[in-house]
Amino acid sequence: MALNAKTLPDDEFFFGHKACAGCGGSLAVRAALKVLGPNAVAALPAGCMSAVGFNFPQLSFANNAMITPFAATASVLTGIEAGLRAQGIKPDDCTVVGFAGDGGTADIGLQALSGAIDRNDDVLYICYDNEAYMNTGIQKSSLTPFGAKTTTTPAGRNAHGCLTQKKNVFEIVAAHGIPYAATASVGYLPDFLRKLERARDIRGTRFIHVIAPCPTGWGCPEADMVDVARDIVDCGLWYLAEYEGPQLSGVPGGQFKLSRNPREFDSVEAYLRRQGRFRALTNDEIAQVEAGRDAKWEQIRRDWTA
Repeated sequence: MALNAKTLPDDEFFFGHKACAGCGGSLAVRAALKVLGPNAVAALPAGCMSAVGFNFPQLSFANNAMITPFAATASVLTGIEAGLRAQGIKPDDCTVVGFAGDGGTADIGLQALSGAIDRNDDVLYICYDNEAYMNTGIQKSSLTPFGAKTTTTPAGRNAHGCLTQKKNVFEIVAAHGIPYAATASVGYLPDFLRKLERARDIRGTRFIHVIAPCPTGWGCPEADMVDVARDIVDCGLWYLAEYEGPQLSGVPGGQFKLSRNPREFDSVEAYLRRQGRFRALTNDEIAQVEAGRDAKWEQIRRDWTA
């Protein structure tokens, strides 16, 4: 039976946490553990979800869960999986899963993640992407988009926020020939749930990169979080896709598939203007963002949908 909002189990494996109101990351973790079940073993580096989920004497995880060094999420997953295997615990009975933010994945943790993929360790790595180091005060990460205001990329009369482009971790991971990778958004929860189910049932290294807005850092109302997570997809600045490596697809180099291929996009300007972090962007800069979107989608449709 396909999982959706009506068929998700009632059990809660991530509850009582101290996340900010409207936190997209907490929704991503909660949904993932519902799919992976009570036997999943989780590892989390220093970041929002470890900060709000491990508060002595309260632990917000019903599953076995532990905090890892910031750079070592994938390495710790490797060790957990090896330990479970040594005890005779089968992968079908227990998913080893990591939850790390954008900084802990694309910056500090990328080397360990690359190594795990190279070894094809039987682990699932989930990056909840709120596009900055939110836990430590909203500093820029390499997944912070162009124009976004952070404490290390200020925006005002003489500065216009982040001057670099968002790193494409999904395609970097796919370039390793990973068995399975996907992008998702908490604004399209059924798609995220389906990809979690798919990843749960595959052996080897799997990776899901899910957009999880932070109202505090993005400068939008808490109640708008899910809508904003949907808007970034609808305006074309985030695509929903899957990659199957040669092991699964039988295609040399693997195969990319779009999960959603809209005929037309909603307004990029409307998406950006509803967030305080993009307030300093000029009309010309917004036009540059839109042009970058169009160029990316032209490449995607040419290379992935032929």
